[in-house]
Amino acid sequence: MSDFIIEEGLPYPLGAHWSGKGTNFAVFSANATKVEVCLFDGDRETHRFELPEYTDQVFHGYIAGVGPGTFYGYRVHGPYQPDAGHRFNPNKLLLDPYARAHAGSLTWNPAVFGYKMETGDDLTFDDRDSAPFMPKCVVVDPDFDWQAEAARQNVHWDETIVYETHVKGFTKKHPDVPENLRGTYAGFAAPQLIAHLTSLGVTSIELLPVHSFINDDNLLKKNLVNYWGYNTIGFFAPDPRYASDVPNSLREFKEMVSKLHRAGLEVILDVVYNHTAEGNELGPTLSFKGIDNASYYRLLPDRRRYYINDTGTGNTVNLSHPRVIQMVMDSLRYWAGHMHIDGFRFDLGTILAREVYGFDEQSGFLKAMDQDPLLSTIKLIAEPWDCGPGGYQVGGFPPGWAEWNDRFRDTARDYWRGEATPAALATRLLGSGDIFGRWGGRRSWASVNFITAHDGFTLNDWASYNDKHNEANGEANHDGNSNNRSWNCGVEGPTDNPEVIALRERQKRNMLATLLLSQGTPMLLGGDEFGRTQQGNNNAYCQDSDISWFDWSLGDDAQKLLAFTRRVIQLRRDYPILRRSRFLTGAHDKQLDIRDVVWVNATGGEMTNGDWENGWLKCFGVVLDGRARKTAIPRHGEDDSVLIILNSYEGEVDFKLPHTTAGPCWSLLLDTNVGDGASGARFEFDSTYKVPGRSFLLFVGGELV
Repeated sequence: MSDFIIEEGLPYPLGAHWSGKGTNFAVFSANATKVEVCLFDGDRETHRFELPEYTDQVFHGYIAGVGPGTFYGYRVHGPYQPDAGHRFNPNKLLLDPYARAHAGSLTWNPAVFGYKMETGDDLTFDDRDSAPFMPKCVVVDPDFDWQAEAARQNVHWDETIVYETHVKGFTKKHPDVPENLRGTYAGFAAPQLIAHLTSLGVTSIELLPVHSFINDDNLLKKNLVNYWGYNTIGFFAPDPRYASDVPNSLREFKEMVSKLHRAGLEVILDVVYNHTAEGNELGPTLSFKGIDNASYYRLLPDRRRYYINDTGTGNTVNLSHPRVIQMVMDSLRYWAGHMHIDGFRFDLGTILAREVYGFDEQSGFLKAMDQDPLLSTIKLIAEPWDCGPGGYQVGGFPPGWAEWNDRFRDTARDYWRGEATPAALATRLLGSGDIFGRWGGRRSWASVNFITAHDGFTLNDWASYNDKHNEANGEANHDGNSNNRSWNCGVEGPTDNPEVIALRERQKRNMLATLLLSQGTPMLLGGDEFGRTQQGNNNAYCQDSDISWFDWSLGDDAQKLLAFTRRVIQLRRDYPILRRSRFLTGAHDKQLDIRDVVWVNATGGEMTNGDWENGWLKCFGVVLDGRARKTAIPRHGEDDSVLIILNSYEGEVDFKLPHTTAGPCWSLLLDTNVGDGASGARFEFDSTYKVPGRSFLLFVGGELV
């Protein structure tokens, strides 16, 4: 120990922070009696220091001579009383909740459990040293030159198109990315992949979890892994498994963000603050459980040995505790401020807004977010459900938040397979004001519309399979949702039948057009732009394989679908009436004598109550008036007016094109019955257009030539 000098240090900031001459260590624990910091040379423990001071429930100390690249972990002493909620065991090396980097991976061994794992009895106490089997924390040099990054341009919500994807899966098989960079942060920032994203027209890349996470033991035994990453163990550290240069994983992640920003792309992180990888009372002791179990987790009030499981994963992070809220807020500010992240999508977001009595739209977490001068200015997206009581809260988050809208997904899927009526789809096309308009001043962008996501079928598989095919997951196809609202178009899985293939391609175009030309914020699942398949697997969470990796050898149909997707995204950008931030309602604007929306039937007349209630009506249209006001100021808009026609009927429908003030004709912009969707033909008002079966059409008002 003669190489290092330990001093009192400071109780803030939490974590390990290098001063230029040494490192300050600070860790919160309300119930521990002693904390030791252990230094490592690889996996060999070389030094152990007791943190000398305890201030405001924070153990702290400063060790001169400890610098960047040093591996470390904690040992925390205190009562081992599971019945009282305490699970301290100093034989277990613990990860720092505030560690900025991790090195190595967890080796599943009985020693990583705080109890004698072989007995199955968590009341027992295990005295084996877990350090040889644990990943280690790393002291980092936080400096990074962001000057090379162009001035970041905030993407307005009404211009936002989210692209959800996975760091590894997106890049693993791309032939133009150097092999040693495939599947990594550096590979994601390769020029060829950035070019794909920018040419597609999306604005915001939403990455599946990159916070350091753990592979589940039960998956490793089946030669599988936790591919999606919803098993976090470190809320400040980018996972080193995605780094091409592991010792510099933090720098590599920053370089990726910087390059995406220079290309004009935002970076949004899918974050998992609702639970951790430590599981329930029978799970391992890796960090929080051994540092202060009773503070970090929600425990059953009358049986504190056991965990409240509103997440379905074994434990629930206790955001009712001020230090736990502080950790989450510190993490978010770190990623937004220091790492330049543009927004967050909160997995099982309802959990974060729970108090001891349940979901509360005025919870401590939501209040903290609302008043934070940094976090209140970036994109916040909630997955507004969990599996706890009252967990479904779509539309329940306060102003400033956007939310995943699963009702858009379900209704769009049902409509195009002939199971939903125009009445059911209409409000979804207009941003779901019936759900998100109840808060004063909330905007249509609050509805994050999606037709597919990482969890479930891809778009190709939605049109190709009636049933899930998850056999590769090793659970006898019992996992995953069986209610996919899908239709295989007559044949299950791959086929050579040209009629089935043509129908599937048209159905994919219909769904993409519905997603990208509806009011609200569209989220496109990565790979859907060219028809990526997961071979019918709708729960590929454990598939770090060809099932999940993007196949970039695009055939003719894939190339056509990619061109179509680019075209539809460009139409959304070219015609602002398709992305108004104010809810379009159809109500009469007395000051301007305008109705922003008029619904029409195949006769060209306005939809009647009888039409809406007609169960067999499958073809209808909507005129969006570009003269409608854009703000509360009674001033005419200057956008083009458009006509959208949707036909989920299998046969052709004669549709009389309605009158509008933006005339005297309609110009066809999109017809999904045509492979590339392109057209340009002009049609006079009151003329009849033969709408093909199962098709989506877009017209713009114009002048005759």
